[in-house]
Amino acid sequence: MSQDLTLDGMAVPLRVLRLLAVDFGHLPAPDVDVSPVYPGRLRLSFHDGLADFETWRTALGITPDDVTYREQSGDTSVLHASVDYAGAVLELTGFGDLPAPAPVGTAA
Repeated sequence: MSQDLTLDGMAVPLRVLRLLAVDFGHLPAPDVDVSPVYPGRLRLSFHDGLADFETWRTALGITPDDVTYREQSGDTSVLHASVDYAGAVLELTGFGDLPAPAPVGTAA
């Protein structure tokens, strides 16, 4: 992070956010993060399940092969994708509950 960074120094991800609001304003609202630590990046996060992540992924043309999956804290699945969009790195992250395990002694 630069001590001399101004808001104008983060103009690219802020412009991308404006483009997304115009082009995809009908999609579910994400948590939005723009940080002076990474002034060329815009992060969109979805915490209410993975469906909103998938809606955005599809709208942005990100292929399923470009999505990574991991598990967090033993009960949360996390999807992540990153794409260059209008000059910024656009990151999508979705959080959802892991399915409950099948009871012992039942067929999966």
